[in-house]
Amino acid sequence: MVAVNKIWFEHRTINIELNDGRMVSAPVDNYPNLSKGSPAQWNNYELWNDGQWIHWEELDEDLSLEGFLKLNNEAA
Repeated sequence: MVAVNKIWFEHRTINIELNDGRMVSAPVDNYPNLSKGSPAQWNNYELWNDGQWIHWEELDEDLSLEGFLKLNNEAA
């Protein structure tokens, strides 16, 4: 099963490395609650459900890997 391996942020872009070696990214501004956060808040996340969800408690944001990949594929 594909899952999130690592997350990092650069220049208001969220970058995700998957456990199959792929890297995907998207602008933080695609996610309203994330776009309101600071870099420190962005880095305060938890991985849920074996890397299928990314959760930011302080920003009230949940991002599913499935949704992120779908959005990323549509943008390509």
